[in-house]
Amino acid sequence: MKKPSANLPMIILAVLLGIILIMIIVYIVLSQDNGNAAGDGNQTVEEQQTGTEDGHPEKWQEGIISYKGRDYQYNDSIHTYLMMGIDKNEPVSAAEDYISGGQSDAMFLLVTDADKQTMCVIAINRNTMTEVQIFDTEGRSLGTMEAQICVAHGYGDGKRVSCGYAVDAVSGLFGDIPIEGYFAMNMGGIPIMNDAIGGVEVEVLHDLTSEADGVELHAGEVVTLSGNEAYYYLHGRDCSEFASSDARLLRQQQYIDAYTAKLKQLTGSNPTVMIDIYNSIDDYMVTNLDFVSVASELMTYTYDADTDWYSVPGETVMGEKFEEYHVDEDALEELIIQVFYEEAEKQGT
Repeated sequence: MKKPSANLPMIILAVLLGIILIMIIVYIVLSQDNGNAAGDGNQTVEEQQTGTEDGHPEKWQEGIISYKGRDYQYNDSIHTYLMMGIDKNEPVSAAEDYISGGQSDAMFLLVTDADKQTMCVIAINRNTMTEVQIFDTEGRSLGTMEAQICVAHGYGDGKRVSCGYAVDAVSGLFGDIPIEGYFAMNMGGIPIMNDAIGGVEVEVLHDLTSEADGVELHAGEVVTLSGNEAYYYLHGRDCSEFASSDARLLRQQQYIDAYTAKLKQLTGSNPTVMIDIYNSIDDYMVTNLDFVSVASELMTYTYDADTDWYSVPGETVMGEKFEEYHVDEDALEELIIQVFYEEAEKQGT
């Protein structure tokens, strides 16, 4: 991976770090949700339900497609990248076998429009049921089956091959849209990002204690979170407590605001701090992107979190053993048309 040079404009690095922060939020919101009558909701690759359904929206294609009586064509100025947070705490290493690549507990698409100079984000629920390629421990293909989309990355080498399988699954979910690159980070990078700016100060919103993690936080205290505390502050909750995920979301929003404010303050006196943070998590990342090229593309792009953030539409239901997110296919097709297509010009105009 090509690292950024010290003279790269700071706004570019801010964009990339913002993407990583979004990844953290998505990971926390989508992992260990809903009280889990069936454990933590994480399916292993051996535990997937078999069977497939032909429910994808109309496939991406060159040329004209029809939707609700209007003609559309794929927007050629679009560039799409898959961003992932992988449920491993250690730095990236080769998987022990072909089913140990790690699940992608955070998945979202970064979609940029070169003509409009804009970008948007589409969050993908990690429990989304879709067609996934499966393999045995030796890497022999076992075909495809319907499974949680997060397990696609679990197959392969834990690096580029695993990322490729995740890209295939997401592209298929979105009607085979082209995905030009990927960025994956092991979630063990969270404490490093926290400590890279000297910790983040918060007024603790809820009592949080974990003897195993050495965390003891009390509501009302003003503390500077260490890396381990930050990880638990963002991730921990009492599954026996009703709506504990709502309380956790408040902590996540509070932390991100505090992190961003401190980062902005630090870059004012030390512009290279963003480069230092990016480089500090280098061992936790896998990407096929040329950082400088993508960052240069994004430098002048606009993004509004209120209007440029989307989620794959659907609902969570309890499957036979695990939680499953079932996509609203009609609503997803509408989203695909909205984001990736433009109305075709009528002939003769």
